[in-house]
Formats: sequence, C-alpha cells, structure tokens
Amino acid sequence: MRFTINREEFLKALNVVSKPIPSKSFVASLIFVKLVLDDRGLNLIGSNETIAISTLIPFAKNDQEIIRNAKNGAILVQGRYLVEIVRKLSGKELTFDVMDNAVVEISDEKSNFQLNSAQAEEYPEYDFNEDGKEFNVNTKEFVALVEQTSFAAANKENRPMLTALNLTAENKKLTAIALDAARYAKKEIAINEEVEFVANIPAKTINEIIRMFEEAETINIVVNERKMFFKFNNTIVASNLLNGEYPNVKNIVPKSFNYFLEANAEELLSAIDRVSLLTNDKNTVRLVITQDDVEVSSTTSEVGSAKEKINTFHYEGERLEILFNSSFVIDAIKALRAEDVVLQFIGEFKPFVIKDTKNDNIIQLITPVRA
Repeated sequence: MRFTINREEFLKALNVVSKPIPSKSFVASLIFVKLVLDDRGLNLIGSNETIAISTLIPFAKNDQEIIRNAKNGAILVQGRYLVEIVRKLSGKELTFDVMDNAVVEISDEKSNFQLNSAQAEEYPEYDFNEDGKEFNVNTKEFVALVEQTSFAAANKENRPMLTALNLTAENKKLTAIALDAARYAKKEIAINEEVEFVANIPAKTINEIIRMFEEAETINIVVNERKMFFKFNNTIVASNLLNGEYPNVKNIVPKSFNYFLEANAEELLSAIDRVSLLTNDKNTVRLVITQDDVEVSSTTSEVGSAKEKINTFHYEGERLEILFNSSFVIDAIKALRAEDVVLQFIGEFKPFVIKDTKNDNIIQLITPVRA
C-alpha cells in the first residue's frame, strides 16, 4: 500500500475518524485507524464500543488532485500518533508507504516517521450500509433539535434509558424528548419523508456526532432496531442504540394552568443567574410573583442572601411563591433561544412549563424544589 496525499485533506479526515478512538480499550485494535485504499479513494475508519466513523477521501475534488502515486491496500495505524504526525508535518503533501506489512513510513520533504502497524484483518468488521427507515433533514434544524433537548437527559447510569435522547418519527414530524427525575424537554421539527420509528440514542453520543456536521447542509439518516446512521458529505457515522422502552411521557405535560408569567428571557436569565451566586449545592432559588412585582431571591445560612426584581413582565393569577433549581431553569430558558418566554404554573409544588411565546414546538418542564 502506498500513496501521496494532500496533507490538509488527510488531516481533516483523520480529525473526523479519530474522535471516537479510545486511548485504551479491551479491544486492542480499537486504538488504531483503519486505512483502505481502493478504486474509490482512501477510506478511513475509527471506532469505539458504541460508535464507528467512516470517511472517504476521493482521488480528486473540484478538479484538484488529492491522492496520486497510489497502490491499493489496507493497514492499521495507531490513531493517536498518526493524527499528531500529520498535524505537525510542514509539507503540502506527504507520502504514506507500507513496508513489509509491518511498518508505515510517513514523510514529506523534511521529515520521516516510521510507525509499527497491524494487519487490517484484525480490525472489527463494520457494515455502514445497513437497511432501515431513511430520511433527510436540514442540518441546522437537526442540530437545534438535539441541542435544545438533550441537555435534559440524565447523567447517571442507574437508569440507562434516561441517559438517552428519544427520537420519534411519524406524520412527517421528528420529535426529540429528553427526561430525568426533575426536568423534561421536547421539540419537534418537520421532515419531508413519511417514516415511522422510535429510537433511543445516548444523549452524550448524539452531541458528539452533531459536532461533525459543520460543512453539511443536509444529513441523511437511516434507523433500524440496533443502530442509527448519519450520512453527510463523504462520511458515515454509525451509533448503537439503547435497548428497551423509553418511559411513557404522553401525559407528563399538564393540559391546563392557573398562573401565567410572561417576561423578557434575557432579563429573567440575568436575574436568576445573579441571585444564584449565593445558592448552595442544590442551586435553590425562590420566585415570588404578584400582579405588582416579580422577585427572584436566594438565601443560605452559610453565605447570605440576594434578591432582584424583574421590571418587564405580564402576569395572570393570584400571588404565587415557588422554589426551583436555578441551573435547570437557566438551561431551559437558554435552550428556547427566545426573546420572550412564558412560565405556566399549576401551583407551588407542581411541575411548571417554560415556553417561547412565539413557538409551541418546543417545551421545557421543570419540577419545583420542595422547601
């Protein structure tokens, strides 16, 4: 196996496939990048136990040659060292040459490196072309869908399903739901294809995947019972799904409310952020609302107290006093990305909803703190 390649294009591909590669693994071959050179171009694969990435570098792009002097073959090279070597070489091109199927020589005009390699057959087999429910989605809309919901998923592994982002497609809508013991986030977007599925993908994994979409306008997604595939440009990302049923959240959002507070999102955020400086580990903040005043406050016996009034608001209802985790409310308001928000309450101990005043497609629900 041998080729000369544009260093910048090679590094760009390596940065993509190296993201999941672990520094240590029970599967020894997973610390390697797999390189396969064939008639399509140079295919690179990197993976761990839950995610696998394949990206193809073509021989030419936009009439510019990328790979030349090619001799087909396949090899495994330790990902950590390969990325760093290619990053630090100074030449516009580099030559990659496999010697005796045991050593890889990487060189440019000034530098020469030799890395021990392994046989391609030692790498796990991945099928990046499995069948399933297939649809296309606008990249910006899908990234927003994930970012505005996945933060509400649980971090602890004692209930694994709550660490997932639940994705459901039906009636040409894609809905994302995230849930833990104290909060819930939901958003839906329109899609063109009539597909139906339910998939639970680890929230941590999907957040890593969407960072790879920078240059893609649309994403092709394929879903089956075991995996979800994301295809964009010349890259395919395959992620394992969590087995089991997501909790039934059909009736989690109340249908009617008794109190309604509409406020400027930035003003409310800033007030909560400032008074939470003096909160304890539970980040507990008190909100007191009347027709005349909206006051946010916090008190801790060890530190002191803080309070701030909101100037711009509209309120419907009797006097209401409620305690909440400031971090949860701040996360929820930020996720809405709205100019004005409305907080809808049933009572001081019941979960309350935070929504964009102009968009019903996204809902944030928070469980209050009991004094």
